[in-house]
Amino acid sequence: MVDRTDSAPTAASVQRALRRAAAGRALDLDEATALLTARGAALDELLRIAGDIRDAGLREAGRPGVVTFSKKVFVPLTRLCRDRCHYCTFATVPHRLPAAFLDRDEVLAIAREGAAQGCKEALFTLGDRPEERWPAARQWLDERGYDSTLDYLRACAVAVLEETGLLPHLNPGVLSWSELQRLKPVAPSMGMMLETTATRLWSEPGGPHFGSPDKEPAVRLRVLDDAGRVGVPFTTGILIGIGETLAERVDALFAIRRAQREYGHLQEVIVQNFRAKPDTAMRGMPDAELHDLAVTVAVARVLLGPRARIQAPPNLIEGEYDVLLRAGIDDWGGVSPVTPDHVNPERPWPQLDELARHTATAGFALRERLTIYPEYVRAGDPWLDPRLLPHVTALADPATGLAVESARPVGRPWQEPEEVFGGRTDLHVTIDTAGRTDDRRGDFDSVYGDWSEVAGKADASLAGAVRAATGSGVGTTSGADDHALRTGLRLAADDPAALLEPRHADAALALFAADGPALDELCRCADGVRRDVVGDDVTYVVNRNINFSNVCYVGCRFCAFAQRESDADAFRLSLEQVADRAEEAWAAGASEVCLQGGIDPKLPVTGYADLVRAIKARVPGMHVHAFSPMEIVTAAAKAGVPVKEWLVQLREAGLDTIPGTAAEILDDEVRWVLTKGKLPAAAWVEVVSTAHELGIRSSSTMMYGHVDHPGQWLAHFRVLAGVQDRTGGFTEFVALPFVHTNAPIYLAGIARPGPTWRENRVVHAMARLLLHGRIGNIQCSWVKLGDSGTVAMLQGGCNDLGGTLMEETISRMAGSGNGSARTEEELRAIAAAAGRPARKRTTAYGHVRA
Repeated sequence: MVDRTDSAPTAASVQRALRRAAAGRALDLDEATALLTARGAALDELLRIAGDIRDAGLREAGRPGVVTFSKKVFVPLTRLCRDRCHYCTFATVPHRLPAAFLDRDEVLAIAREGAAQGCKEALFTLGDRPEERWPAARQWLDERGYDSTLDYLRACAVAVLEETGLLPHLNPGVLSWSELQRLKPVAPSMGMMLETTATRLWSEPGGPHFGSPDKEPAVRLRVLDDAGRVGVPFTTGILIGIGETLAERVDALFAIRRAQREYGHLQEVIVQNFRAKPDTAMRGMPDAELHDLAVTVAVARVLLGPRARIQAPPNLIEGEYDVLLRAGIDDWGGVSPVTPDHVNPERPWPQLDELARHTATAGFALRERLTIYPEYVRAGDPWLDPRLLPHVTALADPATGLAVESARPVGRPWQEPEEVFGGRTDLHVTIDTAGRTDDRRGDFDSVYGDWSEVAGKADASLAGAVRAATGSGVGTTSGADDHALRTGLRLAADDPAALLEPRHADAALALFAADGPALDELCRCADGVRRDVVGDDVTYVVNRNINFSNVCYVGCRFCAFAQRESDADAFRLSLEQVADRAEEAWAAGASEVCLQGGIDPKLPVTGYADLVRAIKARVPGMHVHAFSPMEIVTAAAKAGVPVKEWLVQLREAGLDTIPGTAAEILDDEVRWVLTKGKLPAAAWVEVVSTAHELGIRSSSTMMYGHVDHPGQWLAHFRVLAGVQDRTGGFTEFVALPFVHTNAPIYLAGIARPGPTWRENRVVHAMARLLLHGRIGNIQCSWVKLGDSGTVAMLQGGCNDLGGTLMEETISRMAGSGNGSARTEEELRAIAAAAGRPARKRTTAYGHVRA
């Protein structure tokens, strides 16, 4: 983000930028800013370039010469808002409204009238979290049993789907990752205007966004990213003429481009001109000029490229349709024959016939689209929740993804689709014989985002971590390193847990860098602590992994397990097949089954609890260790209930413990490089903490050796220690070396090829030391390390081998060469090779009678 004043571009700089744009060269911020000053012949040339880019994009999309719009109704669910934007007349105060919210019947009446007139979109617009500012809003929700505005919005969206068939588009303002997860199943698309990245317009008194917590640019940029991580077709845009400089305007467009390249979810970008309104703090500010709007649209088109869908609201352009079409728009937005534009009520929408006539005069055909853009309609997964698919397909032309203009919405049940089982259900066996069909999934080039953007973010994350470490003095001079290393080894011997304290960060980081004799000494210290805490027994559990589905569209860039439904290696197991495998495991002596799967969009809301119940019904004594925090939080969001309530339902179904996987590195900066769409670190902490509070214990994990750095490892251990201090619910820590061979982020040339042997030794040893007094059991993974590697870890602080597994697909799909199962005898042999006795345990580390 930039906060700066403009230095006036020269005519020469404008011409140079025009030549670069015409040649298809990438423009920097200064060049794009120069183009915003184009007027006269230079503006005409800019409009020509932008129009050509737009036309190329429409040809590529298979709809040359087509400009779209959406026929909608506007549902102002509430006009109360906690923000205080100085130009807004939509937000008001309670005494000026008949009620804090439209009630459900009023919402449905608007939707029904729209459906009767052929509208297909219900645009829900509302203020941000009004209950946090206005007692009247809180009271209205409480009286009707809703915890929040978003809960009520979700309920209204479902009602509109079921009662009218209109497709909801939700504009509730700032949303968290988990809130986006919760709303995605009820709306084909959502939106939030970025407006600007100029922080000063929010932070300085007198600025248009001063006093509005939801208008902080950093917060809104986070929403754009989170919407991409969740896979929501999303609308955003900029508002021009509110006091931003030209450079700040361009910076906002660059931010939008960056988000789109990384996630591919921005279905449209709106360029909207400020119009002053009476009775607002900015009523005396001049409107953004039409030429300013046109040049901004053209620059947006040049920067965002041919595949971007760019919109300008037709009721705010004073009838100048031709100039906006020349500037490169390809969409007029939502137009309603039923309701006014409640945000700009003084500016009525044009009649559709008038809009079509002006569009045709400029040489384009006007076609109706749905609230979800054609590209996302045709793609389906992962953009559309299965419960919305019938509503969308009833209104969409399957060939183009546009609306069938003659179709009339009809209410349909909002319900789970029928489950389809099958696929490569023998993968757990054949992965060790035939192997995987290909080294990557079929949508490798699109599902993970733009790899160049990912690489840039990885470089920035690593550079920041290195700066943080070297800024503390570690790694700057050999003398400083030696002192920190000696300090670290002394603490490792005398007070290992103190290494987690911030005042000893230099020493801890020096130990993470230890090699040679220092590393040997570190491992001896760790093994001595292990001996003092848990003795010499090497423990293991007889268990079976059961992966019930590998269908997943989250797009974790390190994961080689996830498949599209149509991929050759994809599978889903039925409840009976899962129960069969649990029964086989019990017969083979197992006391535990570990269930994990992909985030399968077709798994029903009850699916997770049904899996647990099926196992408990077949094998009542089996310990069910199941579902990562990612699975739990997405399932709870899909069900529309809090995580705690969802976990209670799982516990009642028979869930015993949960795996603490999906942690990777609990640092969002590196996390977003690794995972694209996975839950934020704070959500992982919330899930495991809530589980612990309910008496559901968990393991803890860290996956390392990819795009990470020791400074992030240290921070990760601090997070785990903090959770354990609060809850005491972790049973063990499991270090998970990154398996690189088939990992997408490695195949894209971004991640390194897993940890070095030195790093494996140091991470396991440091886990023992850093978690001393908090987590007593440190486990090493024979699947990832192999037998000889496991022996070495047992001699450097570890006391647990994990389980027999019986089947292991996740690491094997990634390219691990250490097999999928070990017998008890083989695990005992590994312990013996380390010079230690072996002992069978329960999942929670209890003794098992011989």
